[in-house]
Amino acid sequence: MMLHIPTLLMVAVFVFCLMGLLTVHAWHRVREPTLGYLGVMLLLASLGTALIVVRGVGMDFVALVLGNVVLLLSAAMNWTAMRLFVHGKPHLPGILAGPALWLLMCLVPQFYGSMSSRVTLYSLVAASYGVLSALELWRHRRQLEVAYLPAMVLMLFHTTFYCVRAVVDPGMQVKNPNAVMHDGVQLFSFMLFESMLYAIGIAYVTLAMVKERAELNFKAAAFSDVLTGIGNRRAFMLHGEQLLADSQRRGKPVTLLLCDLDYFKRLNDSFGHPMGDQALIAFSQLTSSILRKHDLFARIGGEEFACLLADTDERGAVQVAERIRQRFAELDLLAPGFLSVSIGVVTSTAACHDLSRLLSQADQALYRAKDQGRNRVQTACNTLQAIAP
Repeated sequence: MMLHIPTLLMVAVFVFCLMGLLTVHAWHRVREPTLGYLGVMLLLASLGTALIVVRGVGMDFVALVLGNVVLLLSAAMNWTAMRLFVHGKPHLPGILAGPALWLLMCLVPQFYGSMSSRVTLYSLVAASYGVLSALELWRHRRQLEVAYLPAMVLMLFHTTFYCVRAVVDPGMQVKNPNAVMHDGVQLFSFMLFESMLYAIGIAYVTLAMVKERAELNFKAAAFSDVLTGIGNRRAFMLHGEQLLADSQRRGKPVTLLLCDLDYFKRLNDSFGHPMGDQALIAFSQLTSSILRKHDLFARIGGEEFACLLADTDERGAVQVAERIRQRFAELDLLAPGFLSVSIGVVTSTAACHDLSRLLSQADQALYRAKDQGRNRVQTACNTLQAIAP
């Protein structure tokens, strides 16, 4: 099929420009840096392709040198967008390395006059940026909670095309831009189509990744305590019910620790609310370091915390609670006597794996601990397990 290359080039310019403007608009709405750099990439691709259009009409320097510099900068922006998506930073030397190499090589007459050499170098540099882009996602795949494989597949396909082109494309001579071209037209036409499809595809999948991560962040924020960073009451009730149901199915006990910082109002009145916040943060960090990864820990009230210890009987839970109580009292954060915690302990039974009921029983045990002097661990069976010296 005969194809009019200048027409394809103009279509590519408009496709790149449209996708770039849409991506920049998306960046403007959410202020996600990844979308900003991706939008710049697409707009640079549009500009570079527009500069290529003037090739063959007496402005070859603009097309061959400046046009390809802009296109290589576009490829570098793709890499930068992926770096930012994995929480990296722009790497200016790497961004400028490809365009700078092209400019230096264009100063060599033998290179500038060789079509095949130019095609090979450009394709290899573009492929290098593609490899770097895919590597950014691959290296951080364990931290990414979003579907990154579609983006990797697109980038690897795009990179593979440039690797093949570096080997098999001798270059296309442009003599009359208004004529239908024959020399190398099939590969060059495929390059334009592939580039347009890549622009549309990478913009779509990147926007999807950004949206998915934003949704995960919003969900995490809805289930976490802003001050301490641990779970909040909503997270505790949701995941607690799931933990209890799983333990009941396996016939294993679960023990609930209900912790309340002693004299917290006095602490705030004496040292101010910022110091009270520091005490809450210190307690959450200390307790998190003692609990196991599969235990559930959350701040369910102002100075009230709850822990669900999976596969733990009352005796083991009391030992954990006592470690928390002792280590919190030993913290060198305030004057002696200002930091202490009372803990109520209750263990599930074969007949009761109801979280609300366990919370009620633990609250009664906590009340008895407070009533008997605070700074102690109290079980729901009225047995005093630890008394402050």
